[in-house]
Amino acid sequence: MKPFSNLTTSTPPKTGQQATQATPTAYWSLSAEELLSAQSSSRNGLQPADAEQRLKQYGPNTIRAKQQTTVLRLLLSQFKSPLVLILIFAAIVSGIVGEWVDAIIVLAIVLGSTILGFVQEYTASNSVEKLRSKITIKSSLLRGGQPQTLPSEQVVPGDVVMLSAGSLIPADGIVLEAKDFFVNQAVLTGETFPVEKEPAIVPVNASLAQRINCVFMGTSVNSGTAQVLIMQTGKDTVFGQVAERLKLRPPETEFERGIRHFGNLLTQVMLVMVIVVLAVNIYLAKPVLDSLLFSLALAVGLTPELLPAIISITLSHGAKQMAKRGVIVRRLNAIENFGSMDILCTDKTGTLTEGVVRLDGALDTQGQPSETVLCYAYLNAHYQTGLNNTLDEAIQSAAQKVGLDISAEQKVDEIPYDFVRKRLSVVVANAKGEYTLITKGALENVVSICTSLQSGDGTHPLDTATQTEIEKRYSEWSEKGFRVLGIAIKTVAGQSEAYSYADEKELTFAGFLLFFDPPKADVQQVIVDLAKRGVQLKIITGDNQKVARHVAEAVNLPLQGVLTGSELNDLHDEALWHLAERTTLFAEVDPNQKERIILALKKTGHVVGYMGDGINDAPALHAADVGLSVDTAVDVAKDAADFVLLKKDLDILRQGIDEGRMTFANTLKYILTTISANFGNMFSMAGASLILPFLPLLAPQILLNNFLSDIPAVTIASDNVDREMTEKPRRWNTRFIRNYMVVFGLVSSIFDFLTFGTLLLLFHASPEEFRTGWFIESLITELVIALVVRTRHPFFRSRPGRLLLVSTLIFIGITLVLPYLPFISVFGFVPLPAPLMLAMLGLTVLYVIATEITKKIFYSRLENAQA
Repeated sequence: MKPFSNLTTSTPPKTGQQATQATPTAYWSLSAEELLSAQSSSRNGLQPADAEQRLKQYGPNTIRAKQQTTVLRLLLSQFKSPLVLILIFAAIVSGIVGEWVDAIIVLAIVLGSTILGFVQEYTASNSVEKLRSKITIKSSLLRGGQPQTLPSEQVVPGDVVMLSAGSLIPADGIVLEAKDFFVNQAVLTGETFPVEKEPAIVPVNASLAQRINCVFMGTSVNSGTAQVLIMQTGKDTVFGQVAERLKLRPPETEFERGIRHFGNLLTQVMLVMVIVVLAVNIYLAKPVLDSLLFSLALAVGLTPELLPAIISITLSHGAKQMAKRGVIVRRLNAIENFGSMDILCTDKTGTLTEGVVRLDGALDTQGQPSETVLCYAYLNAHYQTGLNNTLDEAIQSAAQKVGLDISAEQKVDEIPYDFVRKRLSVVVANAKGEYTLITKGALENVVSICTSLQSGDGTHPLDTATQTEIEKRYSEWSEKGFRVLGIAIKTVAGQSEAYSYADEKELTFAGFLLFFDPPKADVQQVIVDLAKRGVQLKIITGDNQKVARHVAEAVNLPLQGVLTGSELNDLHDEALWHLAERTTLFAEVDPNQKERIILALKKTGHVVGYMGDGINDAPALHAADVGLSVDTAVDVAKDAADFVLLKKDLDILRQGIDEGRMTFANTLKYILTTISANFGNMFSMAGASLILPFLPLLAPQILLNNFLSDIPAVTIASDNVDREMTEKPRRWNTRFIRNYMVVFGLVSSIFDFLTFGTLLLLFHASPEEFRTGWFIESLITELVIALVVRTRHPFFRSRPGRLLLVSTLIFIGITLVLPYLPFISVFGFVPLPAPLMLAMLGLTVLYVIATEITKKIFYSRLENAQA
């Protein structure tokens, strides 16, 4: 079934302040002239002033399928946690029964925590939006008869947009002119293959698939060229109407899945602990309200409520660091995947090679330099109006250097390039009225439509012996690293109708075009660096295998295996899964085969990155775990990518991988700190509440402890990362997290109970002194432990980030002076005798030593298990 194929509504109801677009109902059933008149436009497009007015009237050409983050919405989202809402409710109950001091303290700390999370997330959100704004999809259109390139958001009804291969269609419109114009609209109609669009009038009740004269927002141009009159933009488009139905949740990354499982685990532990503690305390006849507040505060203390904010901050920080290195992040959640990536697939052009293609020779059929062949190539490259490419630029540059003049030849028609024919033809006419069809493309595809060849003494039949000679030359040049195209010509008659693929037959082969793209000087070291980081590099290219092999050997890329597109067609999926891992070079592949290779590598458990910048790369970019494109890529490739590089360079990728791994490492640090300190403290507190005749800490004290420890935690995003954390891909390991929680939580609890014994048996502390002493010990240990568990090395051998170190020292100082502040009695604290304070500090030092010893044993056993 073709989704949405019966959707014919053209003007849905509006929301907000945007004006209704006055588009004729069933506009696809009207003529182009009627529609131009209805839109007060012309084939030269709108006047700039009219377009500006319409932009103000109708708003930007965007679909706000997701609600835009606003200050108020982000602030309110901080209160969506059930724990926060329950605490607020409990504080209100405290106020009702007269416990105003407790109520105010609880509300103040809850408000402080939510504001902390809000400020951090708002800052992170703004930073990311600024980075994303650097990468915009643009459209070519006519304004006042002049071609302009503007952001697609500025397209308005009545604009005339010029489309070519690789263009993302910015809005819904009607085709005014088209030349071999094929559009991929599977996202709306479910059609597997591109469909041809042309000027026409179709019935009023035509479905989307039947509207051959319409193009739709969100679809892309596969081949050909067209001019389109825009009829509907933004929410008024078909895509806008079905946006909610089309809006699929992005696939959950491995890291996101791990975070979710970790949160579920803590939630289960928290619920059991809260219910048991509350029930036992009530059974022991302790005050019900105090017990309720204590249990809820215990839950808050255990819950990593800052985890979403920490992840946002860490990802934002990673995105900003990547931007400094020339990598713009389009999808934040892909950063961890970037760090986990262990296979990178890329074309050779611009990554392994300089990407500056030069025409090394225009040769006749005998392999000799020929100005005639160069002239044919120049005419083809100059007059083609499809996708700009480096090969045509190289041809024109070489022709202009030798002063070729083609002004006597005028373009008549064009048969655009596509990835099936792999060739492009133009028809030109000279002053004598002679028409010539000139075809340029992949050598095999050009020779296949030729029946003769041009030589110095005339034209000869293209027999088997001659074809063998052409293939021999092609093979020799390819082995030297040249990319070889063919040029063919044919005298044709003038005709009123357009020329088509059917005219590309019985041509005369004219010669060869040899292009060379030298390997990058520094790429060998980058390949070594990627290998050291556990990232395999694989080449996936449409070029012939001999050229690709030459480049791979030139840059010392180890070749484990080579697969061609034709060989790939003969493989079942299961066989490809087996071979893909052991193959370094995939050559002569088409777009669908690229996607199939990526899926095969993913199927075998790899995190796969793909770097591409062409129309034929879009399927593979969508399929990859990490889609990478460049700022100069076609729109459809940039739109499919997770990251956009401002420069096509493997070294930038290497730096991006390091940033992804540092982002992963710093997020994990917060989790390890939470489970090693919070879990132990809250477990100990719950146990103490069952054996002590009083609550070990009051609810406001628990919340204050949690709040003060959270502030330094937000600086983890900018922490330094040990080198070994970036040396290989890091994957989420639930078993590691669980074991870490048990081992280090147990160490924390042991020292908590040592603290209880010291306070009660050695110092005979009163309830107020007990709470004050344990508050200080538990808060300092939680602050210090972040410096210990952030590294696998002894903490003094790994330098923490400046912000983390300074903020930790500041809050340790605040903790030590807290009991002596004049107003602190409202929290139930009392000044401590010097011996008791020194004992708390001594226990903290012992805890750090014990944690260091435990850490050494834990990681030694982990390494032995992995060996």
